[in-house]
Amino acid sequence: MGEKLTRKDVEKIEEEIRYRKLVVRKEAIEAVKEARAQGDLSENFEYYAAKKDKNRNESRIRYLERMVKNAQIVSEVSKDDEVGLNNTVEIYFEEDDEVQRLKLVTSIRGNSLEGKISTESPLGKAILGHKKGDRVYIKVNDGYGYYVEIRSIDKTTDDGNDRIRSY
Repeated sequence: MGEKLTRKDVEKIEEEIRYRKLVVRKEAIEAVKEARAQGDLSENFEYYAAKKDKNRNESRIRYLERMVKNAQIVSEVSKDDEVGLNNTVEIYFEEDDEVQRLKLVTSIRGNSLEGKISTESPLGKAILGHKKGDRVYIKVNDGYGYYVEIRSIDKTTDDGNDRIRSY
């Protein structure tokens, strides 16, 4: 079983694959040709750098194609009063006496620095499907966990500007 992706995730990945094949690949091949034309390859740093960039692009294309091929498509649809994928939730962390706004996303879009948490994370798994006002226990490991309260759920649709994380 592969990554859990939405249809939008798959579309964004396919768009990146097309761009890498049609634009980046051509630029990389041209850079290798230009560097090769400079002569002696044994001490030609530009040639090795261009070849490395070309190989990195090809590797990324293979990775993305494999991800799409093995993807498990998940729905963004959830009940109106429940936390679902691509919803922004306001959560009260009891232990820290702190409120945070977080967006639930698929694992490839997760970025805690931008307030986007994966539905595969302990917090994401725990609050998915819960309702406003629910107090939820987040189990982090065998001996530790904490409680949060869901304060609000924003169902505003995804604006499409989320980037797919590069590895």
